[in-house]
Amino acid sequence: MYDLIIRNARIVDGTGAPAFTGSVAVEGGRIAAVAPSIDGSAAREIDAGGHLLTPGFVDIHTHYDGQVCWDKLVTPSCYHGVTTVVMGNCGVGFAPVRPGSETELVEIMEAVEDIPGTALHEGIPWGWETFGQYLDAIDTPYVMDIGAQIPHVSLRHYVMGERCYDDATEADIAQMAEITRQAMLDGALGFTTSRFYGHIDSKGNTVPGTDATADEIMGIGDALASVGHGAVEIISDHMADPDEQYWIEYIARRTGRPVTTLVAPNTAPEIWGFAERLNAEGVQFRPQVGARPPSILMSLEGTVNPMRQFPSFSDIKGLPFDEQRAMLRDPAFRARILADGQKQSRFADTTEMISTWDRMYVLPEDLSYEPDYTDSIGGIAEAQGCDPREALMDVMADGKLILWLAGKYEGNLETVRERIEHELSVFGLSDGGAHCGLLCDASIPTYMLAYMCRDRTKGPLLSLERTVHKMTKDTAEFYGLTDRGVIAPGYRADMNLIDFDNLALDAPHMVHDLPAGGRRLTQGATGYLATVCGGEVTFENGEHTGAMPGRLIRGGQQ
Repeated sequence: MYDLIIRNARIVDGTGAPAFTGSVAVEGGRIAAVAPSIDGSAAREIDAGGHLLTPGFVDIHTHYDGQVCWDKLVTPSCYHGVTTVVMGNCGVGFAPVRPGSETELVEIMEAVEDIPGTALHEGIPWGWETFGQYLDAIDTPYVMDIGAQIPHVSLRHYVMGERCYDDATEADIAQMAEITRQAMLDGALGFTTSRFYGHIDSKGNTVPGTDATADEIMGIGDALASVGHGAVEIISDHMADPDEQYWIEYIARRTGRPVTTLVAPNTAPEIWGFAERLNAEGVQFRPQVGARPPSILMSLEGTVNPMRQFPSFSDIKGLPFDEQRAMLRDPAFRARILADGQKQSRFADTTEMISTWDRMYVLPEDLSYEPDYTDSIGGIAEAQGCDPREALMDVMADGKLILWLAGKYEGNLETVRERIEHELSVFGLSDGGAHCGLLCDASIPTYMLAYMCRDRTKGPLLSLERTVHKMTKDTAEFYGLTDRGVIAPGYRADMNLIDFDNLALDAPHMVHDLPAGGRRLTQGATGYLATVCGGEVTFENGEHTGAMPGRLIRGGQQ
């Protein structure tokens, strides 16, 4: 008598091995048996009907550090088969924190990750100081498992206070190292830092730690070496710099722990040769890649609204959005926009995003994120014989989202596909919980299966077995979570039963469901017949069953 049996499934087990037909039995939250057929019965039996069965997806790059305080479903990741998330990435988070300085961490998170500060202020209960106390505060039931990393920004702010933008002293470094060591012992899954020019706080400064010396980060690395678990996540603009490579290599060798740096549009190609050299020597360094180039979605309601570059738009920006859309169709108002000069944004990158007509794409209806020139504002204007501003106003009036793909997009995602397939890449960069008014990449497990493995026509498809492996066993093992990510006896019973042929993304849309009425883009999916976490069915046909088997994962204490 088992707790659960899923019979007659097409199993892709997470190892990368070919799919096979079989059944899975679950007992006590673990997989008890995998076989062509299973004798006996169970308290709950599901006939898979030949549908796809995968391990639960393990998303290692999220920013749910605040959201887990009020959203125990961890939406929208829960709608996309995710059963484990790792947060605290890019050096930002909410612990440790000096009592009274919480607002400063909120302001940094709001500026860097585009999470409404009002939502964070209202939704986070605070009351902690150390990282361990933060873990205790979020150690509650969830629909999935969660794990947290100690972020460099919070660490530096805690130790150095107003000096956190300056060089650290030897005493500062020693204190940061000791706090990191204790955080790891308390259950942190790793340490993260940002050295990215685009992470700007509300005062216009790059976030604390961006220009930290090699001595500082190596000192913190020494603390990780003493605890024997965890990983290091870095976003860096300097991967071509021998000095940057030097301290990253030092940390990887000194700690013996996995290190990952994010592959952004401006990431130097040297990262791949660096990775190949280190891994050939048994040193774990893996570039982290996403499902598509870093991108944003622009709309009237979003963080980036291209209409704001026109002075006349200021006269209607306070109107309800339906009225704004109506005004964009008004001939007199359109004439004013066509006559306007263009305002320059505070940031050159933003100016480029909102005014380069041939790179501003209407989000394709098939949600491919692989548009053609004809989908661009420039292409639409050319086809209609009108000014690009007219085409822009038509699109915005229709309520359509405009997609900006950062980097060198040449009409397809072949570079992205090649990076995902690279033997040394690790899959991440969903940014779940962050960039609320800019994107919703928490949906990328569904995108990977439905588009990159099934529907894509602009280049080769990804292998289903290889893709599932990259989102399950591979990501889990990177963080030392060796109890999950595989459908095999003894592993944690985290699984997804999927109608692969009919798996589809819903269109991203704006909702106002954060604390204090904060807005965010969200995105659902159809085709998930069941999601199982810890042996309990948590979702059926996209609906939460009420089960909350998830827990806080404490690194080194599994």
